[in-house]
This record gives sequence, structure tokens and C-alpha cells, in this order.
Amino acid sequence: MPNLLSPSTRGSIDLPAADLDWLHQLIADWQVIADLSVSDLMLWIRTDTGRFVAAAHCRPATGATVHLEDVIGRRMPAAREAVALETLTSVQVVVAADPEWTGTTAVREEYVPVVRDSEPIAVVTRETSVGVMRGGRIVHQAQEDLADALCLMIAQGAFPIRGAATGVRHGTPRVGDGVVRLDDDGTVVYASPNARSCFYRLGLTDDIDGRVLAEAVTAIIPERTPVEETMAVVLMGRQAWLAEVEASGVFLSIRSIPLRRDGERTGALLLVRDVSEIRRREQALLNKDATIREIHHRVKNNLQTVSALLRLQGRRATNDETREALAEAERRVATIATVHAALSQNVDETVDFDEVFASVLRGAAAVATAGGRVTTHIEGTFGVVQADAAQALATVLAELVTNAVEHGLEDCDGTVTVTAERDGDDLTVHVIDDGVGFEPGTVMTGLGTRIVSTLVHGELRGIIDWQPVTDPARGGHGTDVVVRARLAPS
Repeated sequence: MPNLLSPSTRGSIDLPAADLDWLHQLIADWQVIADLSVSDLMLWIRTDTGRFVAAAHCRPATGATVHLEDVIGRRMPAAREAVALETLTSVQVVVAADPEWTGTTAVREEYVPVVRDSEPIAVVTRETSVGVMRGGRIVHQAQEDLADALCLMIAQGAFPIRGAATGVRHGTPRVGDGVVRLDDDGTVVYASPNARSCFYRLGLTDDIDGRVLAEAVTAIIPERTPVEETMAVVLMGRQAWLAEVEASGVFLSIRSIPLRRDGERTGALLLVRDVSEIRRREQALLNKDATIREIHHRVKNNLQTVSALLRLQGRRATNDETREALAEAERRVATIATVHAALSQNVDETVDFDEVFASVLRGAAAVATAGGRVTTHIEGTFGVVQADAAQALATVLAELVTNAVEHGLEDCDGTVTVTAERDGDDLTVHVIDDGVGFEPGTVMTGLGTRIVSTLVHGELRGIIDWQPVTDPARGGHGTDVVVRARLAPS
């Protein structure tokens, strides 16, 4: 949306916030007028110097533009300012007596006062190439009349319509998709060829001219078919809103713009678009997302089953070494299952790792064989992490926390603190315990440590380092394991 307070306007604009908001609403919804009349629309605002300056410009999507160059920020020629002042003074739509010539092209100019709460606040010019043929096609008079009706509403303060649906969902219709005009009873007065095709695909095989559109559409919708609550008022043109109609697998998006003149309702403009293909693609994506979530859910269930079997086997083991190995395997499987449980709740392949790791940390500390009382803390945040990196990161941190409890805090009370620092895709994690520390040459010897190193260097594209704790605030002893990882963009 253009900035109406741009310094390029060569003068300040002293308009109340409510007026500026009204102009922004107009700019958001005036494309329909440009497309209906195949005209350029320009918004002119008067600055404190008394000159009119172009604050916004809209080109038609249905034909050729009058202005190939950018005109925003330019002053209105002095000869045209007299007509603009007349428009503001009379608060009436004024058509220039003679066309403006731009090179070899004659341009018809129409000046429309922008009115809010009965006060004119700006001027819109509708600039149209003179001639029947515009942009390589014949312009329909019925669409010209609709553009005239909307311009009159601007001059009477009835357009833009507060709360109108200008972009509610993907697939909002535009003039090129299909145009229908209704009278005040909801009867079809005019329908463009594209609009007729849309309703034909919906099931209205007879001519819709002269029919009450709401009744005709309702008659072809099967019983017990759910419909939007706003469908009736939109098809009658009673409410400025957007509704969707579905019949036999065909989806039409219909936008209603009620028409008013002198405070009285005179009918409505409907914009119609066949969005069947869009909705089919959306449904296919939803089905794909549901399938992915179901796969993660089943993987989680299978891993939990494997974890239970390992636990059962561990209970039947006859020696401590086997029992300990099975318990470690069970913990590793449970950690991966926790990540899949989180993935089964999302529509994308990402997880909130802070929630996942809180569960992993509790499990890792609980199953470690420490004789003392261990307290765990988490500092900082991990943020959102992609699925592959989340599984590797969860396994690495679970192993490090378990090692800290089993070896650093063996048979004594202590604390394990995990700190996370996230900077974009770069993650630095410290796993710190206040235990006995380690002897040089003793790390990188166990299976868990080898697993951690492999995952950090491979899956996480990072490095890992063991170092003694020297911070007096943490007791001056213990181990600080630093993991620096490069996460894939989330």
C-alpha cells in the first residue's frame, strides 16, 4: 500500500488519521473500478501549498494503461487543478470538457471527489483512452455503468464499504473472473461471459438472466449439504462480503458489493471465480499433511513398543552389564519417540524444541543411575527446529545429560544445567555439571560419547568439546560440554 505521507510529495499532507485511513481503504479496493472501466485511477491529495499531488495510482488488469511511467509524487498540471478544485467545491463528479492528449492518444478525464462523513478529502481521476476499442477488446457498457455507480458511491461517501471482503482468502475473485449485476430484488440484470461459464459449471445450465440468483443457486444444492451462513445475503447482494458455493465438486467464490445511490440501495455487483482447482489442491495438501502426521504417530507408537520390549528384556537379563546396555538402548529409543510424538501434532516438519527437550531432560535424568539427588535446569531457548536436526539434537543432549548424571555426579548430589543460545541457524549448547570433573584422556572412549560425536559432526554439522568448569559461581569444578551446531533453516 502506498505511503500517503511520502516526502516526495513536495509538501506536507495535513489530514486527520481517520481521513488517511479512509483513503487507505479506498486504495485497497479500487482495483475493481479500474478493471470495470479499463481506466487508470489516480488519487490526488491537496498539500499545505495548495497544490494537488498524486498519492496513489491504479492501473487496469483488464486492458492497457494510460500511464506507462510512475506518476506518484507528481504535481497535477495547473490547467487541471481548476477542475479538481471545482470537484471539491461542488462535491460532484465532473467530466473534463475536452480530452487530454498524451502523444497520439486522447484521454477522457473524470474527476471524482472522495467524501468521508459528508466532507470531501481528496480527488480521484479516472483516465480512459478515448475510443470503443481499449486494450484490444470491446468494453461492455454494463461494466462501464457499474464503474460509474461505484464512482458515484465514492462521491457520496458510500465507497469504500467498511468491513468489505477485499482479501479474505486465497482465490478472491476479480473483474476478469466474472461479473454479475443484480437489481434490488436480487434478480440478474447482467452477467459477463466468464460469470455465465462459472454458474454453468456449478449446474445452472439455463440462462441466468432475469432469475433471482439466490433461488436458482439454492435449487441446485443437494439437501443436507453444509453451506456458509453468509451465502444467502451474498447471493442477494445484501451484504458486502465473500462466500463460497459448492455443488457437485465445483466451488465458486462470490464477492458481493452492494450498490447505493442517494442513500438508497439500487442492487449489487457480484464478482465470481471458479476456485475448484484451488480447493482441490488445498485438500490434497491437507490430506498429505494428515498422512505425514499419521506416519509420525505410528512411528512413535512402534518406537514405544520397541522401548517396552527392551524394558521387558532388561528385566529378564541375568547380569548387570546386559541390563545396563538394554536400559541405555531403551532410553535412546524413547528419546527418538518423543520427537516423533511432537511431529505428529504439527502440519509441518518442525518442532518447538523447548517443549521436546523439557520432556527429554526429565526422562534422561530420571533413568540415570546416580546415587544422589540431581537437580536439572534449562536456561535460554532452542526455538523451532527441523525434524531431522531435532532427532539428532535430542539424542545428543539426552546422552550428555545421562553421562553428566551417571559419571559426573555419581553417588553424590548435584546440578545439571543446560544453556541454549540461538542466533538464526547457529546454536550453542552447554551441558554443565558440578560433579567431580574428568581426567584428561578419559573422554571419547564410551559408546554414548562416540554416538554423540558422530551425530554432532554429521547430522548437526557442528563441533563438540569437553572442558573443565572454572566458573566460581558454578562451584569451580565439574564438566562443561559445549556443542556448536548449524541447524537447517526452519
